[in-house]
Amino acid sequence: MDQHIKPVELAKAYRLLNHGPTVLVSASHGGVENVMSAAWSCALDFAPPKVTVVLDKATATRPLVEQSGYFVLQVPNMAQLQLTYDVGHTSAVDTPDKLAKAGVQLFKVEGYDVPLVVGSSAWLICKVLPEPRNEQVYDLFIGEVVAAYADDRVFQNGHWAFENADPQWRSLHYIAGGNFYAIGEAVVAKT
Repeated sequence: MDQHIKPVELAKAYRLLNHGPTVLVSASHGGVENVMSAAWSCALDFAPPKVTVVLDKATATRPLVEQSGYFVLQVPNMAQLQLTYDVGHTSAVDTPDKLAKAGVQLFKVEGYDVPLVVGSSAWLICKVLPEPRNEQVYDLFIGEVVAAYADDRVFQNGHWAFENADPQWRSLHYIAGGNFYAIGEAVVAKT
């Protein structure tokens, strides 16, 4: 594992998604790995930390999540703009080598048999909390965060530090039609 990837205490894991980024969703089962982009994900709860993500029935990632019971949410950054677009607009159903074509590199952390995307800013390893009706009717999956990691060049002491990091670390926020925004400058309200 890269020296900059540090564990994040689970009590602060929600902060990795609280700013509303586009995410990369990865999963594996039976020797098959896949990654897709998702714009619809969010933090759901603090203790234990939970997240939600929408996984359409047509995706190749969804059956891997359903069969393994796990998924990973990654926070991609400006350096991963094209990769994020490519894995979100190409399906492994039609293009089995989509990860290679998009330049996706994967790694694993000890104790979990799930693929993580190299170069992301944060990773949340999630165990599916089965909610069959939500999954079938709304394509909505709930996951309990069982491990969280972040790159210390952009997430320090339980907080994002975008304003102090190289702009390549800014998170991506998908709008539509291939258009993204990168997170902006920090502003602080009086408390």
